[in-house]
Amino acid sequence: MSAPFSFPGGMGAEQFLAEYWQKKPLLIKAAFPAFETPLSPDEIAGMACEEGIESRLILEQGLDKCEPQKWQLMHGPFDEALFAELPESHWALLVQEVHKYVPQLAQLLESFRFIPSWRIDDIMVSYSPVDGSVGPHLDQYDVFLLQGLGRKRWQISTADVSDAAMVPGIELQILAQFEVEQQWELEPGDMLYLPPGVAHHGVALDDSLTYSIGFRAPAERDLITSFIDYLADERLPVSHYRDPDLTLQQHPGEISATALQHVREIITHMPVTDEDIARWFGQVVTESKSGDQVEPQSQPLSVADFVGRFQQGEKLSRCELSRFACIDQQTTVLLFVAGQLEEFNSAMKTAIYLLCDQRAHTATEWSELLVSNDNCALLCRLYNEGHLYFENDQH
Repeated sequence: MSAPFSFPGGMGAEQFLAEYWQKKPLLIKAAFPAFETPLSPDEIAGMACEEGIESRLILEQGLDKCEPQKWQLMHGPFDEALFAELPESHWALLVQEVHKYVPQLAQLLESFRFIPSWRIDDIMVSYSPVDGSVGPHLDQYDVFLLQGLGRKRWQISTADVSDAAMVPGIELQILAQFEVEQQWELEPGDMLYLPPGVAHHGVALDDSLTYSIGFRAPAERDLITSFIDYLADERLPVSHYRDPDLTLQQHPGEISATALQHVREIITHMPVTDEDIARWFGQVVTESKSGDQVEPQSQPLSVADFVGRFQQGEKLSRCELSRFACIDQQTTVLLFVAGQLEEFNSAMKTAIYLLCDQRAHTATEWSELLVSNDNCALLCRLYNEGHLYFENDQH
């Protein structure tokens, strides 16, 4: 399941990025031939009942029979008894970040290595009975919609959408009007790519499971405020506003042009460097959006014991609660793991790139790198902290 999928017509990843990525939709029939869902509807319902797993239930008609409501959103965790009360159709159950809990789905992400891994957000699974849907809507991020079970009809529209076009009074961004431009019927293994801003509507033709591989697209205002907070904590001086050139004003209640210019200079002359941006951004994009944290090993290994176990043939894997990324700074390399930053000398660059590029590692791949004590110590520490684990560890 981790093999790269095949684009239609012999298209390669480079052509896809040039012609489709963030530009136009693409249907990929039999992207994963003979695909078999690793999750059943019952297992998805069970996950939606668990604390700590983000889940949502969307009903086209609310459950309150006394006050019928068009479209209702409920947040998990849910009581099992709720599922017995649901109507036979016209609802959808969504569970986020399922790749964190299902290794086969984490492996599925290996098929998307043509996109930088820091851009990948999560895999969400949605279950819908026949005619179930979340309504026509749009997202502001790229998504690959992989059909896992049953058939689903997808309809899209590339028309511009304003806030006024949304159904009022609900938390969901559902379109009140939706004019279909194209439509397709997807079967298991088929996949539809949608760029940001393309309105889409998926309706289950059978009991249906869809895996949504979504990509991080933080709002620019959130990036700016996050960076300002970072600078305030790390770099901005604690000096105060001063105006030694103050002159007598005719109106003491007025904020003068000179005062505004002082403030403008304070803002525009913030001491921002490329290194500030690199250190901040790497931490931001490797943070867990749900706040999940790994658990350290209850019995930490020494470096010698760790290397010995690794060289005996056990596969070393990344915990899916931890995101990895790195930045090459020529003389040094920055490693980001789960929102934390460490800086290493350039001699460790090859090891750190391998660590960030792959989810799973073998001693054969690391044979030459394990000669370095620094590389061994880094792997061992990440293992003891819980960011890496051996395939034979108890979970």
